[in-house]
Amino acid sequence: MPTNALLNRIRSEFLEMPNLRLTCEQAQRLYGLDRALCQRALDWLVDAGFLCVMANRTYARISDVSDARRSNSAPA
Repeated sequence: MPTNALLNRIRSEFLEMPNLRLTCEQAQRLYGLDRALCQRALDWLVDAGFLCVMANRTYARISDVSDARRSNSAPA
């Protein structure tokens, strides 16, 4: 389970940079995380309704994108 501090850090980055788009791999490098923890954190923020997964497998703040551009499922 990602810590509250990690989730808050990720949220802060997306709030400070409107229209930020990151793949899981880019987020791993930015936050210095291993793949599994990074994926869990991103998935948690998607489930919480803060982020969404775009069709090109990037994560974006849900309030920054229109419904038509969101993917219905997270990448496997």
